[in-house]
Amino acid sequence: HGRRSLRRWRTTTEATRSPWPHAGHVAARYHVDVGCANATRPQPRPQPRPRRPIATMERVTPRELVVLTVALVALLVWSGIRPYDRLTWFMEVLPVIVALPVMWATWRRFPLTDILYAGIFVHCCVLMLGGAYTYARVPMGFALQEWFDTARNPYDKIGHFMQGFVPALLAREILIRGAFVRGRRMLAFLVICVVMAVSATYELIEWAAALSLGQGADEFLGTQGDPWDTQSDMFLALLGAVTALVLLSRRHDREIGKLEARTAAT
Repeated sequence: HGRRSLRRWRTTTEATRSPWPHAGHVAARYHVDVGCANATRPQPRPQPRPRRPIATMERVTPRELVVLTVALVALLVWSGIRPYDRLTWFMEVLPVIVALPVMWATWRRFPLTDILYAGIFVHCCVLMLGGAYTYARVPMGFALQEWFDTARNPYDKIGHFMQGFVPALLAREILIRGAFVRGRRMLAFLVICVVMAVSATYELIEWAAALSLGQGADEFLGTQGDPWDTQSDMFLALLGAVTALVLLSRRHDREIGKLEARTAAT
């Protein structure tokens, strides 16, 4: 009797069993596989929003650089009309001729602060005036010679003072914005080192001109018989660098901050 009951139970169970064995497991596995496939499938990247026009690009050219270029080109033409010595004029204004294309080539990725543009303009004016008359014959230098009762025309010392003043601002701006140095003391030290390197390089150029041109380099050198001209030139460059750091560091920091904020906002 027990065997009959067991056989009847098996028959009933087989009759009611689903014709698709393990259908629930298969369906569950299908959903798991599909979910894993969707999870591993690379999702389409969201389309970026159209970028806002960059503020520096809205103007085709920077106003400060345009004004600087027009003024310098006009003064360059004026200084080259009838210079005292054509070769001396060319050698003196060569930094101006080089600086203008460099500023135009780099203004998009590295625009300068207004205070540096102003310093470059003044330095270029000093160079062009010295190139037109030669440093030993600039009329303003004769006026300074009378006022201070000096034995020589001191206009070339103004040029070497600016040779330290403006490169100090330029080196400082590059070091700060490029994050090449930390600490204000180390920053000032490196700025002065750069200025002295520039001044020494210029003195080597004068020495090479004296060797290659002989007596023809006297107008370019402007030593006026001073045996300590090289040393005094480098001292004036050092004085110019220290003056720029002492008087203009805070204002320079503010202008750099404004320029970086304007660049970050774009």
